[in-house]
Formats: sequence, structure tokens, C-alpha cells
Amino acid sequence: MTITVEAGKPQVAGGEPAPRSRPGRRSHRVGLPYLLLLPALILELLVHLVPMVIGVLMSLKALTQFSIRDWGAAPWSGLDNYRVSVHFDAPVGQALLRSFLVTVGFTLLSVGRCWLIGTAAAIFMQDAFRGRGLLRALFLVPYALPVYAAAITWVFMFQHDNGLVNHVLHDQLHLTDKPSFWLIGDNSFYALLTVSVWKGWPFAFLIVMAGLQNIPRELYEAAALDGAGVWQQIRRITLPSLAPVNQVLVLVLFLWTFNDFNTPFVLFGRAAPEAADLISVHIYQASFVTWNFGAGSAMSVLLLLFLLAVTGVYLALTTRGRRPSRAR
Repeated sequence: MTITVEAGKPQVAGGEPAPRSRPGRRSHRVGLPYLLLLPALILELLVHLVPMVIGVLMSLKALTQFSIRDWGAAPWSGLDNYRVSVHFDAPVGQALLRSFLVTVGFTLLSVGRCWLIGTAAAIFMQDAFRGRGLLRALFLVPYALPVYAAAITWVFMFQHDNGLVNHVLHDQLHLTDKPSFWLIGDNSFYALLTVSVWKGWPFAFLIVMAGLQNIPRELYEAAALDGAGVWQQIRRITLPSLAPVNQVLVLVLFLWTFNDFNTPFVLFGRAAPEAADLISVHIYQASFVTWNFGAGSAMSVLLLLFLLAVTGVYLALTTRGRRPSRAR
């Protein structure tokens, strides 16, 4: 069947007008995507938005152990919980600020090391060699293990008397004068950072390895013919081609690491050392240890606002130079 257009009207061969789509069918096609998204939107509303609204309401109340039984009838405190949280001259504000700075330093170090190790391993795994599949599977073991099982294993390894870490560093390699305490004091920060990098870099390895599959091998062959070395190929081809992948990867790693609660809680328990007092554990202590749920909710809202601001600025900076220009 051939269709011709005459005087703005589509016609088929023989002069008969072409069939037109019915308005009801067109509206059905337009509404079908929204209908398919409706279950996911309802689930998102129940799982995330409703608790978020309740948390904001709790942050505006004087909610303590005396009023938690009937939290809806707790007296309103307005913005008092927020004022106490950001009053950095008072003990509560000083402790929150110190925890925030520890979390920022920990997140930057962890994300940077996860990205560096994951990217290096993914680039190394691009060339075929014997045993590559087995090595890839071994690299993904830390990511596949449950967080609690992995963290509990590290707790035993960090033990002072009979832990594997002290056995290797002190007894075997003689790098320390005496066995170190890894779960208390200043060393707790390095212990937490080690566990975070160990379980986080396989995710970066997996994402970068998937992104490398989209880079044509002809680019590397042409660069090699032009005399480019390995480091020049990585700098001029690999890293620029992985820019969209790294944009999402770094953001996800940052959000996961900044909000990480399971790892420090399993390593140190309910009272983390000051050197490893991440803000997630600090908010938990403010809520469930001191029973000041109003202040804990206010800290959670402030954390949410900070992460939203960082995400917005990060996306604005990373997508500024890659927006397609409009055709004139």
C-alpha cells in the first residue's frame, strides 16, 4: 500500500483517504506510561516520602522519652531543635560539627580510594589473560558479601591480642613496636576507612569495567600507531570517555559513604570513638541513646538538606560543559 499526500490530506493508492488514528486510542497511548509508573510512585510515596514528612514534623516537636508514647501530642518547639543543633558554641553543636568534619574527611578519602583502586583494576582487566574470569569473580567478593558478615569478620581481624592485622603487622612484618588498638582511639578512623574501601572499591570496579566496554578498541589501536603510550592512552582516551560513568559513580559512592551506618555500628557498637564518629552514628546516638528524638530528627533534616545541596551543585558543575547546543 502506497500513501500519497495531496492538498495536505494523506491518501492511499486509488484516491482513498488514509485511515486516521482514533482520539481514544491516542489518549490511551499517552496515559499508559503514567499508569505503568503508578505502582512505583505509590511505593515510593509509602517508603520514602511519608517517613520523610513524619521526620520533619518530629523535628519541630519537643520529643523526648517523656513524650514518645504519644508523639503526636508532644508540645511544639518550632525551630528550637535546629537552633540547638547549629549552635556551635554549645556542647551539642560542637559535637555535631566535629562529627560532620570527621564524616567529610572520611568520605573524601574513602571515595577517592575506591574510585582509584576500582578504575585501576578495571583497566588492568581489559586485556585478556589466563585466569581473568576467576580474578574478576574474586574482586567482586567484598561487594557480594553481606555488610554485617564482612564487618564482623573485620572486628575479629582488628582484635588487639589475637587479631590477624596485629599478627601480620607486628609479629610477621615487625612494622610496629607493639600491637595496636584498632577499634579505639585515633586508629579507629583508619580501621573504619580500611573496611569502607575494602567493601566499596568492587562497586567502582564493576561500574568502570562496564563503561570500558563502550570504548571502541580502534581508538587505542590508532593511538598506538601514532606512538601514544599506555599512560597517554589512559589520559587522552580512557578517562575522557569514562566521564559520564564517573559522574554517576562518584555521586553514588559519596552518598553511600556519607550515609553509611552499618559499617561503623558493627565495628564500634552504639558508642563510636571520637575519631570515627560518623554523622549517621552520631544522629543515632542523639535519638536512641539520649532519647532526644526531636533533636535527632532536626539533625537528620539538616543532613538531608546538605546532601541535596551538594548533589545539586555537583550535577550543575559536572553537566555544564556537556549540554548539547540547540540547533538554530
